[in-house]
Amino acid sequence: MAKPSVLVLQHVDWERPGRILENLQDCGLETRILNIVDEKKPELPHFKDLAGVVIMGGPMSADDYEHHPGLKAETKLARAAVGANKPFLGICLGHQILARALGGDLIKNKQPEHGMAPIRWVGNDDDVSMWSKRTDVLHWHGDQVSLPPQAKLLARSRYTEVQAFRFGSGLGLQFHLEVTAPLFDEWMDVPQMTDGFKKSQIAQMREDFQRSLPQMQPLADSIFSAFAARCQTNAAALESA
Repeated sequence: MAKPSVLVLQHVDWERPGRILENLQDCGLETRILNIVDEKKPELPHFKDLAGVVIMGGPMSADDYEHHPGLKAETKLARAAVGANKPFLGICLGHQILARALGGDLIKNKQPEHGMAPIRWVGNDDDVSMWSKRTDVLHWHGDQVSLPPQAKLLARSRYTEVQAFRFGSGLGLQFHLEVTAPLFDEWMDVPQMTDGFKKSQIAQMREDFQRSLPQMQPLADSIFSAFAARCQTNAAALESA
């Protein structure tokens, strides 16, 4: 048996796991980062060898299987991971993929969310302690999802009803706690990310992000360290089986 690892699926180069990867590495976990979004028959690691699964964000629609056929495999993987009680973390697009895998609907936002804006925590979770009822987080999405049947709503915002939810071993976050300051600077240098924004708006986003970092970082570390601990426990169980 191969050494258990955490599979991280990216969709574009700049939406990297950031703080998620840091917490996984702090736990001594092996990680494998792949991009399969445009592959019809992607080769994935053996499911039994996975200690956990992370699906990151991206600019495509979660159900655009025609242009990005790998999304179908990602949806099946999300469903299988939760079904097998493997730790699963979905960020933005990954959150939407998890919701679709569990029976939620994909909905176009009436008002896209970009930059810093508050979410309101409405539920507790073993991995998500409410630091405060209201938290400013980084948003970057034009779609949202309905709450999957039997899932627990954790957070919402003014324009997005489901900002975070829990279903068994799966946690979905519509927002971006994984983004570090250097990674955010990279985002702001990607034309696809900043297209349509004025220079003054980009400058304001940079300022807002820096101001909110002291609030976001402890929340991010709390959530991602808890996820990493779950993966570590699962890895140990796989190795001893």
